[in-house]
Amino acid sequence: MQWIDDYLAVRRQAGFALKAEGEQLRHFARFAQQIGHKGSLTTQLAVRWASSSVGGRRLTAARRIELLRPFAKYCRQFDPATDIPPRGLFGPAHRRLVPHVFSDNEIIELMASCEGLYPPHGLRGASCAAIFGLMASSGLRTAEVAALTRSDVDLDRRLLLIRCGKLGKS
Repeated sequence: MQWIDDYLAVRRQAGFALKAEGEQLRHFARFAQQIGHKGSLTTQLAVRWASSSVGGRRLTAARRIELLRPFAKYCRQFDPATDIPPRGLFGPAHRRLVPHVFSDNEIIELMASCEGLYPPHGLRGASCAAIFGLMASSGLRTAEVAALTRSDVDLDRRLLLIRCGKLGKS
C-alpha cells in the first residue's frame, strides 16, 4: 500500500487527479493481500486481478491492465523483479462508440415529445425542449448547456457565454 500512496502522491504532484485510479490500485493491493501474494508485482498477479471483476468482461480486464502498467513502471525502479504487464493482454482497453447524428426530423420529434413530460404543461417539458433545441442549433455539449446561468445569456446582443467548454476554454 505504501508504494501505491507514494505513486499517487508523485502523479498528483504532476497534476493528475487519479481519484478512480487510486481506488482501483487500492483494490488491487487488497486483492493481492487476500490471495496471500508475497513479493513483486507479476504479470500472473495482474492477470488474476484483472480477470476477477464481477462481470468478467474482457474490456474491464483490459482497462485494469492499462491501469496497472504505469504503476508497475513506477515499482520497477525500486524492485527490478517487477513485471510490466504487456499492453493489449486482454485486447483494447478503450472502445469508441459510433455517435448518432440526429436528423432534423428526429430533433423535431424529440423536442415535441418533451411536451409529454410530467407535469403536463410544466416547466420541465419546456426546459428540455429548449435545451435540446439549443444543443442541436449550436453544437453545445451537454455539460456546457448544463453549466449555463442567466447571466451567461445576453438576449439584446443575442450572445451566449460558454464557460469551461472543451479543453477548459470559454
